[in-house]
Amino acid sequence: MLIIPILIVLILLSISLGSVNISLADVFSIIFQNNTDNEAFYNIIYSYRLPKSLTSIFAGAALGFAGLQMQTLFRNPLAGPFVLGISSGASLGVAFLVLLGIGVNGTLAYWGMTISSIIGSLSVLLLVVLVSIRLKDSMSLLLVGLMFGAFTSAIVSVMQYFSTAEDIQNFLFWTFGTTGNLSWSELKIFIPTILIGIAIGYWQAKPLNALLMGENYAQSMGLRIKNVRLFLVISTSILAGIVTAFCGPIAFLGLAVPHISRILFRSSNHFVLIPATLLLGACLLLICDLIAQVPFSDLVLPINAVTSLFGAPVVIWLIVRRKNMSRNFG
Repeated sequence: MLIIPILIVLILLSISLGSVNISLADVFSIIFQNNTDNEAFYNIIYSYRLPKSLTSIFAGAALGFAGLQMQTLFRNPLAGPFVLGISSGASLGVAFLVLLGIGVNGTLAYWGMTISSIIGSLSVLLLVVLVSIRLKDSMSLLLVGLMFGAFTSAIVSVMQYFSTAEDIQNFLFWTFGTTGNLSWSELKIFIPTILIGIAIGYWQAKPLNALLMGENYAQSMGLRIKNVRLFLVISTSILAGIVTAFCGPIAFLGLAVPHISRILFRSSNHFVLIPATLLLGACLLLICDLIAQVPFSDLVLPINAVTSLFGAPVVIWLIVRRKNMSRNFG
């Protein structure tokens, strides 16, 4: 598969390029031979760039897979990982900490925002799970998720109105998103959590194929729709929630990546689409992160802005090219 060599090249570029450019020879020497002759380069790679690249890989894979699950579950080509209100719940958790002036400084401030984001997204997840048990169809669940998102966004807007300019600025910086804040100790939480979410979702690959034919058909095949829906909601919530908590909200990847996978691999089989989406999501977020780093410059752009600038034209082009994006959804 050509996509795997592309991913390797992007990882090397991500480690090599930045405000301080490191040659590929030095990158290979430091990573594969543990060469510590240039201590500055060694610290840059191991303390910042390698964790950032790993964050981009797993965050991109998680968001792409979350989008694939939601688009199949709701049979809606415009569904994304945040349709269940998870992003808004995470924003509400951070808003309570930052906009109410409760936040602290330094490392505690970062962990406080991360924990509050997780609590916010998990709170919305629990509400959605409770509602999903009582609902008979997925479209109703989609509307409920959107309403949860609208409700929590409204609370955040009210809190912003009564907050100080400094608190609003801190909250705004969080909404920009970043892949460069995670240390190795945080990656030990981030990566296993994402792997658990992916494992739960991959376990539902066969039911996802059945759902493409509609819920009535899936039920006639003996599929327990509520159980499948519950596992997909949990998987998506874990994936989108942990990425939002550690990296902030990152837009458009979850929407665009599944469509690109379907076009490139010309398949609606989830045993093909799932690995394709994981790899493409990782590649696309690495590309966006490279753009955000603005190579040969000290500038660093908000990753959320770059993914939106990149993702929106891609989705428009896909819609124009395909003319009917919904044909893979029954």
